[in-house]
Amino acid sequence: MLKGISKLISPELLKILMEMGHGDEIVLADANFPAESIGSRVVRADGLPIPELLDAILRLFPLDTYVEKPAVLMAVVPGDPVSTPIWNVYRNIIRHHTGLEAPFELLERFAFYERAKDAYAVVATGEAAPYANIILKKGVIVG
Repeated sequence: MLKGISKLISPELLKILMEMGHGDEIVLADANFPAESIGSRVVRADGLPIPELLDAILRLFPLDTYVEKPAVLMAVVPGDPVSTPIWNVYRNIIRHHTGLEAPFELLERFAFYERAKDAYAVVATGEAAPYANIILKKGVIVG
């Protein structure tokens, strides 16, 4: 155990966050995401909800300030009658940590999968909300 690090951050995830460099991306994947078939590095976080994990990660992980949209969401498939209230939860968490009001780029489902293939790692969570997948682009720590 270490002081100041959330118990939601496993040793494996902490190592990956440390290894990542500026511009590297990490996927926080919901329970329906094909993590094992897309990711070359998959961290299991079964049972964990993404909002709590996102908050814990952003306490340690700077988002990229050199891009306009350092977070990517999977766009709702046209005609899918779901709502995405979890996006507002993500927006509030990111705003709390960064001050950004509009941090999201939206990608069509298959474009999101393609981008996720290039991510440094995929974190497979137990999140059940629809369209809850999010990609984070790592920034730099100044000073």
